[in-house]
Amino acid sequence: MEDDLSCAVCHDVYKDPVLLDCDHSFCRSCITQYWEKADTTSCPICRKENSSRDLRPNRTLSNIVSTFVKSDKGDKIQQECSRHKEKLKLFCKTDNQPICLVCQSSKNHQNHEFLPVEEAAEEFKEELRTSLKPVQDKEEECNTVKRDYEKTFIHIQDQSVKTEKQIKAQFEKLHQFLREEERIELEDLKLEKEKKSQEMKEWIEKITEEISSFSVTVQEIEQELREQDNIKFLTKFPDLQKRLKRTLPEPQKVYPLINVGKYIGSLQYRVWKKMLTVINTAPVTFDPNTAHPALLLSEDLSTVRDTGKREQLPDNPERFVPCVIVLGSEGFTSGKHSWEVEVGNKTKWDLGVAKESVNRKGEFTLDPDNGFWTLSLRQENKYWACENPSKLLDLRVKPRKIRVCLDYEGGKVSFYNSDNKSHIYTFTGTFTEKLYPYFSPCNTDGGKNPEPLKICPRTVTIQEDEGSIPSSK
Repeated sequence: MEDDLSCAVCHDVYKDPVLLDCDHSFCRSCITQYWEKADTTSCPICRKENSSRDLRPNRTLSNIVSTFVKSDKGDKIQQECSRHKEKLKLFCKTDNQPICLVCQSSKNHQNHEFLPVEEAAEEFKEELRTSLKPVQDKEEECNTVKRDYEKTFIHIQDQSVKTEKQIKAQFEKLHQFLREEERIELEDLKLEKEKKSQEMKEWIEKITEEISSFSVTVQEIEQELREQDNIKFLTKFPDLQKRLKRTLPEPQKVYPLINVGKYIGSLQYRVWKKMLTVINTAPVTFDPNTAHPALLLSEDLSTVRDTGKREQLPDNPERFVPCVIVLGSEGFTSGKHSWEVEVGNKTKWDLGVAKESVNRKGEFTLDPDNGFWTLSLRQENKYWACENPSKLLDLRVKPRKIRVCLDYEGGKVSFYNSDNKSHIYTFTGTFTEKLYPYFSPCNTDGGKNPEPLKICPRTVTIQEDEGSIPSSK
């Protein structure tokens, strides 16, 4: 059995046996080394040339060898040199195989490097341990990433459910508004129809009465016209003439039609104007995928505050950690843009714009060199323009609302006190990449700074002049 399962080149039990075109089998390493030394692809037994150097695994033979090696006899044979039947005590590092003491003296192993089996095993185990460590680290890293993927998958499902709910709620609000406007319009139409219809009924009754009176008069006059007695006719003529004059006035023509233009004319425009009172007209909104896990955003994404408690959210590249920051959902690469933020009585906050490429995963300094153009409040009444170095500003009035203005091509970021329209500070520079609105409510400052930051709705004005278009500011 052992002879049948031994390679003709190494005379040892097959290791990774392969099958040549001639149906002879050899260890993969043995036939490869043989071909390299002989510079040929012939079979060592029958000398037949193999069609290529591509070797086919002999899986059947490999399974038989595996079963044999696991047996008691196989285990014993594995401990012995198949050629000399001596115990394998050395390891030939040159040929990368265990050998016996007789093999060491043979021509096949002249000038080779040897180690005792125990030392070789320990050396190679240590080598494998060293090589295994990066693989283990990579495996742990992959497992960590997988766990993040799984959390992200769950978060996506949660985002979808919540967003779908919000979309439906927002549209339901609009639907309710439109249904109410439709009800009001139809109710007004119904009332006008009833009023005009009643008015026409009264006119119809009145004219009907007049027609009846005219009919009686006509019949009586026609009767008198048939009078043969001229004296009698002439006697009645003055009275008949007076009666005719009393009935001669023209009937009043009245057409109280429904004012269709009042209802249909510019209907959508009129409803749209009223709709502005129920929709969120904030010029920017927050991007929840950038928000620090401790920040709580309102459903309409216009209000943010620090809760002091971190939610379990994916640590995606866009999210700021560890700084309590959130960016606007829309970035700008051109044009002029502005938004107003209610800061109330907060004791600290940061507002401005930030480059898309800013550091989001570590500590940083707010200044233009790092991609931030921001205004900051600290210690309740100290306002800083975050230049490099920062500039302390002298503000005589504490702003409750701040307007941020971005002029991309002009290279300016300006801040104004919305309450009195006074200018606070303007950064100047050159912008080369997308800029996003930047917000930080900062931490709660030991309970002194609990208020949120709120993006104010935009004031929309409708110009009523003929040919004008709606504008906003």
